Amino acid sequence: MTDVSPEQLRDLMMSTSRALRRRWFTALEPWGLSPHEFRALRIIQQESGGRPRLGDVAKALRIAPRSATEVVDRLQKRDLVERVADDADRRAVCVQLTDTGSALLTKMSAARDAQAADFFGPLDAHDRAELSRILDKLTADEC
Repeated sequence: MTDVSPEQLRDLMMSTSRALRRRWFTALEPWGLSPHEFRALRIIQQESGGRPRLGDVAKALRIAPRSATEVVDRLQKRDLVERVADDADRRAVCVQLTDTGSALLTKMSAARDAQAADFFGPLDAHDRAELSRILDKLTADEC
């Protein structure tokens, strides 16, 4: 077996990540959304019973609150989310998916799953399990 340098592994990981990202951008093109906006929709759906405060969205996206406001503004203009009052604090603003946003998120999630299945299709079950084990090992300290 040929010894592979850490630099070669780094470059291979970066190429793989870029390939996944390119495919994901392409899969999202029909909806005119970015991966970042898709992620925001997922966070809104999953956080705080589907009604997170804008600050919680910003924290989950790891962006400044002002940037989260801009993301939510874009999604709201497309009728994918709506702002609602926080039941516990009327001064606070929460955000939730609209029916349109929920339906779109379902379609986009299916497209993302299909894209991943296609990308990892050349790997058999053993290869996928081994790749998962290795990636888990590399990212264990990141959580």
